[in-house]
Amino acid sequence: MPHIVPPFEWSDDALKLRDLNYQHWCEHGHGPNLRDVHEALGLGRREAIEVYKELMLGIACTIEPDALNCPVLRFQPFASFPTQVKAYVDNVFHSYAGCAMEAVAFGNMPPFRGKSVRLESYCMCCLEPVWFTTVDGEVVDQCEAIQIHVCSSPYDWFNDDLMNQCDAMNFVIDAEHAERFEREACRRGVVFTLQQAKTFVSGAVGERMWNYHKPPERHDPRPIIEGVKSLGVDVTNWGG
Repeated sequence: MPHIVPPFEWSDDALKLRDLNYQHWCEHGHGPNLRDVHEALGLGRREAIEVYKELMLGIACTIEPDALNCPVLRFQPFASFPTQVKAYVDNVFHSYAGCAMEAVAFGNMPPFRGKSVRLESYCMCCLEPVWFTTVDGEVVDQCEAIQIHVCSSPYDWFNDDLMNQCDAMNFVIDAEHAERFEREACRRGVVFTLQQAKTFVSGAVGERMWNYHKPPERHDPRPIIEGVKSLGVDVTNWGG
Protein backbone atom coordinates (compact mmCIF):
# COMPACT_ATOMS: atom_id res chain seq x y z
CA MET A 1 0.00 0.00 0.00
CA PRO A 2 1.68 3.25 -1.10
CA HIS A 3 -0.17 5.00 1.77
CA ILE A 4 2.35 3.63 4.24
CA VAL A 5 5.47 3.02 2.14
CA PRO A 6 8.42 4.89 3.64
CA PRO A 7 10.43 7.16 1.31
CA PHE A 8 12.89 5.32 -0.91
CA GLU A 9 15.09 5.96 -3.94
CA TRP A 10 14.73 4.33 -7.32
CA SER A 11 17.31 1.75 -8.33
CA ASP A 12 19.27 2.43 -11.51
CA ASP A 13 17.26 -0.30 -13.27
CA ALA A 14 13.99 1.34 -12.20
CA LEU A 15 15.06 4.68 -13.66
CA LYS A 16 16.09 3.00 -16.92
CA LEU A 17 12.88 0.98 -17.16
CA ARG A 18 10.71 4.00 -16.40
CA ASP A 19 12.45 6.01 -19.11
CA LEU A 20 12.19 3.13 -21.58
CA ASN A 21 8.43 2.93 -20.99
CA TYR A 22 7.96 6.67 -21.47
CA GLN A 23 9.92 6.64 -24.71
CA HIS A 24 8.22 3.50 -26.03
CA TRP A 25 4.70 4.63 -25.16
CA CYS A 26 5.21 8.07 -26.70
CA GLU A 27 6.67 6.64 -29.91
CA HIS A 28 4.40 3.63 -30.40
CA GLY A 29 1.22 4.32 -28.40
CA HIS A 30 1.71 1.15 -26.33
CA GLY A 31 4.24 -0.16 -23.85
CA PRO A 32 7.16 -2.56 -24.34
CA ASN A 33 6.77 -6.27 -23.68
CA LEU A 34 9.34 -8.29 -21.75
CA ARG A 35 11.32 -9.06 -24.91
CA ASP A 36 11.54 -5.34 -25.70
CA VAL A 37 12.75 -4.70 -22.15
CA HIS A 38 15.33 -7.47 -22.43
CA GLU A 39 16.68 -6.15 -25.73
CA ALA A 40 16.87 -2.56 -24.47
CA LEU A 41 18.13 -3.09 -20.93
CA GLY A 42 19.43 -6.66 -20.76
CA LEU A 43 17.07 -7.64 -17.96
CA GLY A 44 15.84 -11.22 -17.69
CA ARG A 45 12.17 -12.02 -17.14
CA ARG A 46 12.40 -12.30 -13.37
CA GLU A 47 14.60 -9.20 -13.09
CA ALA A 48 12.25 -7.13 -15.23
CA ILE A 49 9.21 -8.14 -13.20
CA GLU A 50 10.95 -7.22 -9.95
CA VAL A 51 11.79 -3.79 -11.33
CA TYR A 52 8.20 -3.28 -12.50
CA LYS A 53 7.08 -4.13 -8.96
CA GLU A 54 9.43 -1.43 -7.68
CA LEU A 55 7.93 1.07 -10.12
CA MET A 56 4.42 0.14 -9.04
CA LEU A 57 5.38 0.68 -5.39
CA GLY A 58 6.49 4.20 -6.31
CA ILE A 59 3.17 4.86 -8.11
CA ALA A 60 4.65 4.98 -11.61
CA CYS A 61 2.55 2.18 -13.11
CA THR A 62 0.08 -0.63 -12.54
CA ILE A 63 1.01 -4.19 -13.48
CA GLU A 64 -0.53 -7.61 -13.03
CA PRO A 65 2.19 -9.05 -10.77
CA ASP A 66 0.81 -12.61 -10.75
CA ALA A 67 0.90 -13.00 -14.54
CA LEU A 68 3.96 -14.68 -16.04
CA ASN A 69 4.34 -12.03 -18.75
CA CYS A 70 3.75 -9.11 -16.34
CA PRO A 71 1.20 -7.14 -18.38
CA VAL A 72 1.50 -3.40 -17.78
CA LEU A 73 -2.06 -2.09 -17.42
CA ARG A 74 -1.16 1.53 -16.89
CA PHE A 75 2.02 3.54 -17.18
CA GLN A 76 0.97 7.02 -16.28
CA PRO A 77 -0.41 8.86 -18.23
CA PHE A 78 -1.11 5.93 -20.57
CA ALA A 79 -3.36 2.87 -20.38
CA SER A 80 -3.01 -0.36 -22.33
CA PHE A 81 -6.77 -0.91 -22.61
CA PRO A 82 -9.73 1.21 -23.76
CA THR A 83 -10.37 3.81 -21.09
CA GLN A 84 -12.83 6.70 -21.18
CA VAL A 85 -10.24 9.01 -22.84
CA LYS A 86 -8.81 8.74 -26.36
CA ALA A 87 -5.71 10.80 -27.17
CA TYR A 88 -5.05 12.11 -30.68
CA VAL A 89 -1.69 13.67 -31.58
CA ASP A 90 -1.84 15.96 -34.61
CA ASN A 91 -5.27 14.46 -35.41
CA VAL A 92 -3.99 10.84 -35.42
CA PHE A 93 -5.13 8.41 -32.71
CA HIS A 94 -2.19 7.74 -30.42
CA SER A 95 -3.33 5.85 -27.31
CA TYR A 96 -5.73 5.80 -24.38
CA ALA A 97 -5.08 8.16 -21.50
CA GLY A 98 -5.25 6.66 -18.03
CA CYS A 99 -8.16 8.80 -16.84
CA ALA A 100 -9.70 12.25 -17.06
CA MET A 101 -7.17 13.74 -14.66
CA GLU A 102 -4.21 12.20 -16.52
CA ALA A 103 -5.62 13.56 -19.79
CA VAL A 104 -5.11 17.14 -18.59
CA ALA A 105 -1.33 16.64 -18.41
CA PHE A 106 -0.94 14.26 -21.35
CA GLY A 107 0.33 16.81 -23.87
CA ASN A 108 3.07 18.20 -21.65
CA MET A 109 5.48 15.29 -22.20
CA PRO A 110 8.56 16.28 -24.27
CA PRO A 111 7.78 14.16 -27.38
CA PHE A 112 4.43 15.95 -27.71
CA ARG A 113 5.73 19.49 -27.34
CA GLY A 114 4.62 21.77 -30.14
CA LYS A 115 1.99 19.27 -31.24
CA SER A 116 -1.78 19.48 -31.04
CA VAL A 117 -3.04 16.90 -28.54
CA ARG A 118 -6.80 16.35 -28.57
CA LEU A 119 -8.44 14.40 -25.75
CA GLU A 120 -11.85 12.93 -26.54
CA SER A 121 -14.15 11.45 -23.92
CA TYR A 122 -17.79 11.52 -22.79
CA CYS A 123 -19.98 12.66 -19.94
CA MET A 124 -20.46 9.89 -17.38
CA CYS A 125 -24.08 10.93 -16.92
CA CYS A 126 -25.35 10.79 -20.50
CA LEU A 127 -22.37 9.56 -22.60
CA GLU A 128 -22.51 12.71 -24.73
CA PRO A 129 -19.06 13.55 -26.19
CA VAL A 130 -16.74 16.02 -24.49
CA TRP A 131 -13.30 17.09 -25.66
CA PHE A 132 -10.48 19.57 -25.30
CA THR A 133 -7.22 20.29 -27.13
CA THR A 134 -3.85 21.19 -25.63
CA VAL A 135 -0.56 22.47 -27.02
CA ASP A 136 2.45 22.19 -24.72
CA GLY A 137 0.11 21.23 -21.92
CA GLU A 138 -2.05 24.35 -22.23
CA VAL A 139 -5.73 24.10 -23.17
CA VAL A 140 -6.23 25.96 -26.46
CA ASP A 141 -9.72 24.77 -27.35
CA GLN A 142 -12.52 22.83 -25.69
CA CYS A 143 -16.17 21.90 -25.94
CA GLU A 144 -18.68 24.32 -24.48
CA ALA A 145 -18.99 22.62 -21.08
CA ILE A 146 -16.64 20.14 -19.42
CA GLN A 147 -15.62 19.34 -15.84
CA ILE A 148 -13.89 16.47 -14.04
CA HIS A 149 -15.81 14.49 -11.42
CA VAL A 150 -13.92 12.41 -8.84
CA CYS A 151 -16.14 9.94 -7.01
CA SER A 152 -13.72 8.39 -4.53
CA SER A 153 -11.89 9.91 -1.60
CA PRO A 154 -8.08 10.22 -1.57
CA TYR A 155 -8.28 7.88 1.43
CA ASP A 156 -9.32 5.16 -1.02
CA TRP A 157 -6.75 5.92 -3.73
CA PHE A 158 -3.84 3.54 -4.12
CA ASN A 159 -5.23 0.90 -1.79
CA ASP A 160 -3.43 -1.60 -4.00
CA ASP A 161 -2.74 0.13 -7.31
CA LEU A 162 -3.95 2.94 -9.56
CA MET A 163 -7.06 1.22 -10.85
CA ASN A 164 -9.56 2.48 -8.25
CA GLN A 165 -8.38 6.08 -8.44
CA CYS A 166 -8.31 6.25 -12.24
CA ASP A 167 -11.73 4.61 -12.53
CA ALA A 168 -13.17 7.28 -10.25
CA MET A 169 -11.92 10.25 -12.31
CA ASN A 170 -14.28 11.03 -15.18
CA PHE A 171 -15.64 13.87 -17.27
CA VAL A 172 -19.08 15.40 -16.85
CA ILE A 173 -20.72 18.25 -18.73
CA ASP A 174 -21.64 20.34 -15.69
CA ALA A 175 -22.76 20.21 -12.05
CA GLU A 176 -26.24 19.01 -12.97
CA HIS A 177 -24.84 16.07 -14.92
CA ALA A 178 -22.41 15.37 -12.08
CA GLU A 179 -25.27 15.13 -9.59
CA ARG A 180 -27.25 12.88 -11.91
CA PHE A 181 -24.25 10.58 -12.29
CA GLU A 182 -23.80 10.48 -8.51
CA ARG A 183 -27.39 9.29 -8.05
CA GLU A 184 -26.97 6.68 -10.75
CA ALA A 185 -23.70 5.34 -9.31
CA CYS A 186 -24.73 5.87 -5.65
CA ARG A 187 -21.42 7.66 -5.04
CA ARG A 188 -20.82 11.28 -4.05
CA GLY A 189 -17.84 13.16 -5.40
CA VAL A 190 -16.09 16.46 -6.02
CA VAL A 191 -15.89 18.45 -9.26
CA PHE A 192 -12.87 20.19 -10.81
CA THR A 193 -12.70 22.67 -13.65
CA LEU A 194 -10.03 21.92 -16.26
CA GLN A 195 -7.86 24.71 -14.86
CA GLN A 196 -8.19 23.40 -11.29
CA ALA A 197 -7.33 19.92 -12.55
CA LYS A 198 -4.27 21.20 -14.42
CA THR A 199 -2.99 22.92 -11.28
CA PHE A 200 -3.73 19.83 -9.19
CA VAL A 201 -1.73 17.44 -11.40
CA SER A 202 1.13 19.79 -12.27
CA GLY A 203 3.23 18.89 -9.25
CA ALA A 204 2.99 15.14 -9.77
CA VAL A 205 3.20 14.94 -13.55
CA GLY A 206 4.92 18.12 -14.63
CA GLU A 207 8.34 16.46 -14.44
CA ARG A 208 7.51 13.32 -16.41
CA MET A 209 10.35 12.77 -18.88
CA TRP A 210 11.72 16.21 -18.02
CA ASN A 211 13.45 15.00 -14.85
CA TYR A 212 15.09 11.60 -15.29
CA HIS A 213 15.63 11.34 -11.54
CA LYS A 214 12.08 12.27 -10.53
CA PRO A 215 11.67 10.42 -7.20
CA PRO A 216 8.98 7.88 -6.34
CA GLU A 217 5.59 9.28 -5.46
CA ARG A 218 4.09 8.66 -2.06
CA HIS A 219 0.44 8.99 -1.17
CA ASP A 220 -0.80 10.98 1.84
CA PRO A 221 -4.55 11.74 1.75
CA ARG A 222 -4.68 14.64 4.21
CA PRO A 223 -2.42 17.13 2.40
CA ILE A 224 -4.02 16.10 -0.91
CA ILE A 225 -7.46 17.13 0.36
CA GLU A 226 -6.11 20.38 1.77
CA GLY A 227 -4.33 21.12 -1.50
CA VAL A 228 -7.47 20.50 -3.54
CA LYS A 229 -9.48 22.69 -1.17
CA SER A 230 -6.96 25.51 -1.65
CA LEU A 231 -7.73 25.43 -5.40
CA GLY A 232 -11.31 26.44 -4.67
CA VAL A 233 -12.74 22.94 -5.14
CA ASP A 234 -15.63 22.05 -2.83
CA VAL A 235 -14.27 19.02 -0.95
CA THR A 236 -17.28 18.61 1.36
CA ASN A 237 -17.96 15.14 0.02
CA TRP A 238 -14.43 14.13 1.01
CA GLY A 239 -15.16 15.21 4.57
CA GLY A 240 -13.19 18.42 4.07
